[in-house]
Amino acid sequence: MSPVFPMLTVLTMFYYLCLRRRARTATRGEVMNSHRTIESNSRTSPLNAEVVQYAKEVVDFSSHYGSENSMSYTMWNLAGVPNVFPSSGDFTQTAVFRTYGTWWDQCPSASLPFKRTPPNFQSQDYVELTFEQQVYPTAVHVLETYHPGAVIRILACSANPYAPSPLAEVSRWEILWSERPTKVNASQARQFKPCIKHINFPTNLIRLEVNSSLLDYYTELDAVVLHGTKDKPVLSLKTSVIDMNDLEEDDYEEKDGCGMDNLNKKLSTALRAGPNNGYFDKLPYELIQLILNHLTLPDLCRLAQTCKLLNQHCYDPLQYIHLNLQPYWAKLNDSSLEFLQTRCTLVQWLNLSWTGNRGFISVAGFSRFLKGCGSELVRLELSCSHFLNETCLEIISETCPNLQELNLSSCDKLPPQAFNHIAKLCGLKRLVLYRTKVEQTALLSILNFCSELQHLSLGSCVMIEDYDVIASMIGAKCKKLRTLDLWRCKNITENGIAELASGCQLLEELDLGWCPTLQSSTGCFTKLARQLPNLQKLFLTANRSVCDTDIEELACNCTRLRQLDILGTRMVSPASLRKLLESCKDLSLLDVSFCSQIDNRAVLEFNTSFPKVFIKKSFTQ
Repeated sequence: MSPVFPMLTVLTMFYYLCLRRRARTATRGEVMNSHRTIESNSRTSPLNAEVVQYAKEVVDFSSHYGSENSMSYTMWNLAGVPNVFPSSGDFTQTAVFRTYGTWWDQCPSASLPFKRTPPNFQSQDYVELTFEQQVYPTAVHVLETYHPGAVIRILACSANPYAPSPLAEVSRWEILWSERPTKVNASQARQFKPCIKHINFPTNLIRLEVNSSLLDYYTELDAVVLHGTKDKPVLSLKTSVIDMNDLEEDDYEEKDGCGMDNLNKKLSTALRAGPNNGYFDKLPYELIQLILNHLTLPDLCRLAQTCKLLNQHCYDPLQYIHLNLQPYWAKLNDSSLEFLQTRCTLVQWLNLSWTGNRGFISVAGFSRFLKGCGSELVRLELSCSHFLNETCLEIISETCPNLQELNLSSCDKLPPQAFNHIAKLCGLKRLVLYRTKVEQTALLSILNFCSELQHLSLGSCVMIEDYDVIASMIGAKCKKLRTLDLWRCKNITENGIAELASGCQLLEELDLGWCPTLQSSTGCFTKLARQLPNLQKLFLTANRSVCDTDIEELACNCTRLRQLDILGTRMVSPASLRKLLESCKDLSLLDVSFCSQIDNRAVLEFNTSFPKVFIKKSFTQ
């Protein structure tokens, strides 16, 4: 036999495997196109006309800059036709997330990151939108009007939120497009039109995930346009040359869909018999454990299928001390938790943020998991976990006696009475209640019993009637408090601030942004500066009464200041800001946007004299 023949056979088989991997689960006559290098020559029949529609409704989101009782800078502005586009700039009619840049990761309230977070998961916020008609997506356009570039993932869901009755089939999410965060130098408006992947189900539920860490200011989104066809498009088999980089294992796994079965198969697959353990038999147990510490959760599940020795290591509860399940929010369900439960008996940090929505996790499933794994929990992240109810918080309070950190950010479907159970967690040091319906009575009870609190977030808690009473209780009971978020507190006054400052003198971070009832003329900001010398971050956003006296007091008393936001004040001059910049050597962020006395010339001068300080200046449109 000619030696050429075996070589041709190998090449033919390799090419065949490449095509199979590219097509994956597509049916005959259908090829999934890559978001990077594969362009399919798809053609739809003239009868299958394209449907173009704007979002009908915003159904869920993780955060927004605006108020819960307003439309300015809120995610709800993404519904309907554009309000601003193609204009560029800062407009209240757009959707704006709460944070940008790396500033929030550098302040005292920042939490430590979870280990084993897969590198391809870098989402920080999300918003979900529904559309009138279910279509097979052909394009998704995002209209960005200010500082574009935050969107890093677009997903589609098979569930129809407007269906009269839920289908028996479990809904699933599919990634249409994803990229790592990239820097976009221009701040002008643009129509973002990524090349999306074709999917084999119709959808009218689209999710955008964003990462704003590379932005110089808040990103602003105006509208989302979904293009699609009512009938399933027939794609051509003609494709361009296959890029070998597209066969990278991590990308392949991610593109393989967000179905829950994928994760569950990895978690539950039985061990395959192997001949021996190779050189691993010669390594100390501790060294193998240290090596495995660098693997992500899916990698651990794969490795557990190789041999009995590694299976034992991959099931060792010490590998699950810190368990971050947020990256797998689209795949996680009750079965996943059941498969993990035996491995997680020693878990101390658990992140279930974004998980379990739309029935993926039940109250019973969560309760069973926590009863088996909650005894050692120190940190529990449950941001945007809408499956939670009062029973869940009761289970947390009963089964997690060592809990020190609890994050319920944007769990806005939790009933007000559920928060009473948090008062039983007397060892809490961090509590995040941003955008929840916690009421005054429950919060007072929490503050009374949880005197060890060091970090407290009450931003946008609209159900609290009197923030002065809350501030007084914080000052009386929470002497160890280091950070406090009172973003958009609607009625706190100088009386509450005085009680707070006198009782919590260890405060390093205080957010009083958009608190309209605070007036500089009462001396409240001067007292803050004099009584809180450890302040590193102070946000007085949109308080138009902040004046030179306040800035000079900060310069004299708060020399450790790192971040200051005085957006919107009309009373601060360049001279007082220079004193602050000269006094506060560690200052890294100064937001003077819409400050009428601070012009471009002053900002240019400050940038030259203080190059280490990021000075943000925006102008009214």
